[in-house]
Amino acid sequence: MYHKINFFKFKKLIPIALLFLVANQANAEGLTSNYPVFSQVNETISGNVTDQDGSTIEGAKITVVETGDATTTDASGNFTISAAIGQTLSISYDGYTVQMVKITGTSVSVKLQSKKEATSIEEVTLVGYGSQKKSDLTGAVSQLKAENFKEGMNISVDNLMQGKIAGVRIVQTSGEPGAGVNVSIRGIGSIRSGSTPLFVVDGVPLSNDAVSASGPNVGLGNAQAKNPLNFLNTSDIESITVLKDASAAAIYGARGSNGVVLVTTKRGKKGDPLFTYDTYLGFSSVIKKLDLMTADEYRGAGIDKLYDHGGSTDWQDEIYRNAVSQNHSVSFSKSTESGNYFASLSHMDQDGIVLNSGFKRTTARLNAEESFFDNKRLKIKLNLTASDIKETGIPNGANAGSDGQVIIHALMANPTRSVYDQNGNYTNFNMSKYEDKTNTTRILGNTEATLRILPGLNYKFNLGIDKTVSERNTTMYPNLTDRTPKGVYVQANLDSYNVLLEHYLTYDLSLDKHNFSLLGGFSYQKFKATGTYFGVKDIADKGAGISPDINPGYSGTAFVPGAGYAQENELQSYFGRVNYNFDKKYLLTASLRADGSTRFGLNNKYGYFPSVAVGWTMSNENFLKDSRIINELKLRGSWGQTGNQEVPNKITQASSSLAQSAGYYLYDNLDLVNGVVINRTVNPDLKWEVVEQTNIGADFSLWRNRLYGSLEYYNKVTRDPILNIPSSPLSPTSTVWRNVDAQIVNKGFEFSIGSEIIKNENFTWNFDVNGATVNNVIKGLPVSAIYSGEVSGPGLSGVTANIYKNGYEAGSFYMLNYQGIDANGKYIYEDVNGDGRIDQNDRKIFEGAIPNFTFGINSYMKYKKFDFSFSFIGQTGGYLVNNTALDLNINNLASDRNVLKNFYDSGASFTNQPQLSSLYLEKSDFIRLNNVRLGYTFDMNQLKFLRSINLYVSAQNVFTITNYTGYDPLVDTNKQVGGNQSLGIDYTTYPSAKTFILGATVKF
Repeated sequence: MYHKINFFKFKKLIPIALLFLVANQANAEGLTSNYPVFSQVNETISGNVTDQDGSTIEGAKITVVETGDATTTDASGNFTISAAIGQTLSISYDGYTVQMVKITGTSVSVKLQSKKEATSIEEVTLVGYGSQKKSDLTGAVSQLKAENFKEGMNISVDNLMQGKIAGVRIVQTSGEPGAGVNVSIRGIGSIRSGSTPLFVVDGVPLSNDAVSASGPNVGLGNAQAKNPLNFLNTSDIESITVLKDASAAAIYGARGSNGVVLVTTKRGKKGDPLFTYDTYLGFSSVIKKLDLMTADEYRGAGIDKLYDHGGSTDWQDEIYRNAVSQNHSVSFSKSTESGNYFASLSHMDQDGIVLNSGFKRTTARLNAEESFFDNKRLKIKLNLTASDIKETGIPNGANAGSDGQVIIHALMANPTRSVYDQNGNYTNFNMSKYEDKTNTTRILGNTEATLRILPGLNYKFNLGIDKTVSERNTTMYPNLTDRTPKGVYVQANLDSYNVLLEHYLTYDLSLDKHNFSLLGGFSYQKFKATGTYFGVKDIADKGAGISPDINPGYSGTAFVPGAGYAQENELQSYFGRVNYNFDKKYLLTASLRADGSTRFGLNNKYGYFPSVAVGWTMSNENFLKDSRIINELKLRGSWGQTGNQEVPNKITQASSSLAQSAGYYLYDNLDLVNGVVINRTVNPDLKWEVVEQTNIGADFSLWRNRLYGSLEYYNKVTRDPILNIPSSPLSPTSTVWRNVDAQIVNKGFEFSIGSEIIKNENFTWNFDVNGATVNNVIKGLPVSAIYSGEVSGPGLSGVTANIYKNGYEAGSFYMLNYQGIDANGKYIYEDVNGDGRIDQNDRKIFEGAIPNFTFGINSYMKYKKFDFSFSFIGQTGGYLVNNTALDLNINNLASDRNVLKNFYDSGASFTNQPQLSSLYLEKSDFIRLNNVRLGYTFDMNQLKFLRSINLYVSAQNVFTITNYTGYDPLVDTNKQVGGNQSLGIDYTTYPSAKTFILGATVKF
């Protein structure tokens, strides 16, 4: 691997080195071989184009009026063109006034003036089913553009938002490449229906259901779910817009309660055709190692001599590695008078920091737009992306025992064992005996046609298709150290299909100072998923004959016969919106969406989701219009309702099955006939969870955009939550799905403040900070408590850590209160009920996992051709149950297992039995240097075919300041019970990685 890595690095440097050589040679020779000798009439005119503040403009078009010859400016705003003294240059750039300059010498300097001085509030922002100027927005909407994304290895779109938007929290479920990510906007709003926002890619709403085949349990626990957004190449993304309040999200009705994330991919831009090649090489290692006892410390701890095996092994070093990753992406974009085009092809290959884990993705994209008929009356857009993903996983299931989960197995492993015995066989466990391979192919595409019927009146049609096929092959070959000594193979398949059909009309009308924008439409979306699976056991040894994933029938006997399932649901919707603007001062937005879903009962097929918002642009009033301090100031308020339909299909319908337990003896021969068992009680009244949200905000820009930002207050209340709770007497089942008269309340403040600290011709420095608070509480539950958060560990079966109870935060922690160690080394717990003994009746409720404050700090600097950026993220006020530490308790020293060093140093007795207590409850506060980047741009003016090369070095997860003793405080293992969300549990999660990257962006 060492030689392979070095050779790859050498190969990557070859084309860059050649370009430097060519550039330097051309410069040394004065370009005499690259340019013809002009006549005495023509000269080589060089120049520079900047905006009114002195910032350089890349891509400005320079045209010689008399001849039509044209060129564009490079990344530093420079250009050269052949023209004669006395001729005229036309300089144009989108958003700026065209400037005509008469040539009086061979050097030209041009400052373009914007058509209207730009501020942060005047940007065009994407909203549901359209776009608006930010100055016209009345809802809580945040937008990121490509230049705001952090540099680094980002497999999925959700990682791009980390630390960039106030109130949006991104938490890894695992550091494994391609693993799932928990995204929450403004707190946790549901107990069992999830808190994931709705993602809309180029106008197609995606399902939050899994799109890759699930990992079966072959004695090693179920594998973690993969991230359904992995299929997108992050280099293709142009912007990400987050709709946070109900006014902005209500247009998506039944799926907008957790917020909406609109993802837009790139398109061709004005100027010459652009060909871009992006590449990087990354080196990753585990973010930190846990402080376990070494072999010498283990021997000196007074263990049973039978547990000293004579070796010395750091088992963390045996499973973790320095991983190498690479990414290559090429794209082509072009804009014409009638349309634009963008095409890309990319390949990503990321090794995981744990042996035998990795992620490979190949994607292709085509975006095209073309106009037809008179004055572009008809516009047709096409967005198409295809991806092929190959993932290799490890046995790391959250419900696996300690001998079936690689990371906890390694952490517990006795450090005095050697890796191999005298015969070269593994002494502890053999990772090479396990294979988990998933192949997922996904195609997402949509066609949008816009027809201008009358001036201002447009009809839009949108047809979208999302198709995924996934196959997962899980094999445990015969071995002597695992739960499946004779081996097992399981194949799981998933085929999912999502089709969207939309029709809507938009009408824009201006009457003097009155401006209207109207929207009305219909949407239909159908989701279908089918799955099959089968398994065989007693398979051949690894390397003997044909691999079972190629020919499952080669060896073994079936133990899971061919089986399958199918799920289907439909959503039919009607929606409308009115935007009104009077004199650019007073704003009104009102919307209504009616959603009908097959997921809900016959009596509540449709839900109705209204919203209204108002705004006042104070800066356009006469008393502020001429202010030299305040450029933009807008106050706004909104109210609205959205829904959450993320519940299992068919839960409103009755379900029954045949079972011996309900059987009876029908005939005289005493043969037992299976009886009917009622599995689910029918409930035709089930309806959506409804989230009602009030938002008050302000947007401002001061001192010509030197200081800008927004402030928000929100109150978000979930009503009618859906729960599976105990049923009424005489019901056919013990539980029933129904809406309960309870509330989950999230409220808090958000702020985003930015500044253009310095902006001149040579140096630009932008700095911004964002933060959000959240206060979460549950009210009105009709049951005393709901429990979740299953804890893993010896003797802890059935123990839970989370509690949902009135008056407390969602997912608060419920456990014994640890008070210290007595003189005999025994753990002391609080006797809450005073009965003289410690048992489960002495558990107390502690603060939960939801941080009450999250923040991000971002900075970007550019000095001449250097660019430097960094970002920090952090949180305070949350807690984590360190279930990993619970498994590494002092008791391990009495059973041939390792332990965390601080437990031994505490003086605790080996005989202490593991108990879930506040000893393992730790603050998750942290601040992290999330990303830092340094780049340099080489302008390649000497070469006609090459515009620029940007070389950069970047680092992710550089350092973390925290008191949390686990691998990473920003983690959340899925340990749900009965479908109820678990929050704030860290159970031997695949650790995060710190990564260093060498990259280049070449523009042709």
